[in-house]
Amino acid sequence: MARPNNNTKHSSTSKLIILLACAALLGIALIVDFLWASSTSYLSNWVIDNKSPPNIIIPNSPKSYKNSTHKDPKRFLSATFADIDAPQLEWEEMASAPVPRLDGAAIQIKNLLFVFAGYANIDNVHSHVDIYNFTDNTWGGSFPMPTEMAHSHLGMVTDGRYIYIVTGQYGPQCRGPTARTFVLDTRTKIWRDMPSLPVPRYAPATTLWRGRLHVMGGSKEDRHEPALEHWSISVKDGKVLEKEWRTEIPIPRGGPHRACVVVDDRLYVIGGQEGDFMAKPGSPIFKCSRRHEVVYGDVYMLDDEMKWKEFPSMPKPDSHIEFAWAIVNNSIVIVGGTTDKHPVTKKMILTGEVFRFNLDTQKWSVVGKMPFRVKTTLVGYWECWLYFTSGQRDRGLDDPAPRKVISQMFRTKLNF
Repeated sequence: MARPNNNTKHSSTSKLIILLACAALLGIALIVDFLWASSTSYLSNWVIDNKSPPNIIIPNSPKSYKNSTHKDPKRFLSATFADIDAPQLEWEEMASAPVPRLDGAAIQIKNLLFVFAGYANIDNVHSHVDIYNFTDNTWGGSFPMPTEMAHSHLGMVTDGRYIYIVTGQYGPQCRGPTARTFVLDTRTKIWRDMPSLPVPRYAPATTLWRGRLHVMGGSKEDRHEPALEHWSISVKDGKVLEKEWRTEIPIPRGGPHRACVVVDDRLYVIGGQEGDFMAKPGSPIFKCSRRHEVVYGDVYMLDDEMKWKEFPSMPKPDSHIEFAWAIVNNSIVIVGGTTDKHPVTKKMILTGEVFRFNLDTQKWSVVGKMPFRVKTTLVGYWECWLYFTSGQRDRGLDDPAPRKVISQMFRTKLNF
């Protein structure tokens, strides 16, 4: 009689145990999947003023970013990747700027919009100023900038006659920053030097507040690392009253491409990002190479005690908005920008909403949509008309990635 094979019995028992374990794990996974999908039912009740928006589902197609009921947990993405529902404003196309520009700067003084510098394309930059007259809706009066002045990522503000220009990137691609600063007399078109910033910066938040020129944050000399430093210097009527910049309280969160607004004697810093493109190591032309970026919608205010106070965040993270804002009655209006990159395609996503921050209620809302999504818009407001020009627009209605640098100008009626 043959003896029983104990090894065979043990092997069968092991296989049975493994099968039972796999079945149990599969059951747990199905339960988790069901609970995960069920948890999305509350999304339609999201309120725009909430500080932390919930998640939404988007379709599998990387070119479609609208809300969807597609229930694939692998495509469970943040609401910041979708356009926010808002009315389509009635935009009127005006005369285009003399040149297309990206990462330029703009300052409004009464009925004139002074538009500075910027990229024509990644390999070419502008070194002049164009002027738009809101009264007769025409461009004219172009004049050159100093040859030593930065061409993009500028910090800039006006006192109503003089424009103060601080630091920025000198040259195309991802070249280095300069610490040089200048002041422009807009009546005489005469430029003068000011004391250089302690160190160069890219796109720092810049404003005038209580008789001092304030410069905050931006990116450090490598173009990527966020800076927290905050300096100020006393100025009056285009003249600097001190020999050196004074160190102030650091900004709570560093980085470039944010709006900086003073209204009712309050200094606000809005949106921005941490990180930016860097020059490729060893590239003779400083060719831009991608780096990780974090876009945010934080809002901070500097109070009377020189302390930062946090306010409600924007409806979605927004960057590239340093000259994309206007004050409309007692509200700050922000036009376009960029939000978080798509986590799957890794493409930059442009913003096409017009945001409003009501200073009375301290709440955000979306008041409309632009003709298309655009970043680094240059904005002005005159006699109830909201204008924007320049920047880089999207690839189309269903593709929010950036493509063409534009010179177009649009306006829409806007009044609160």
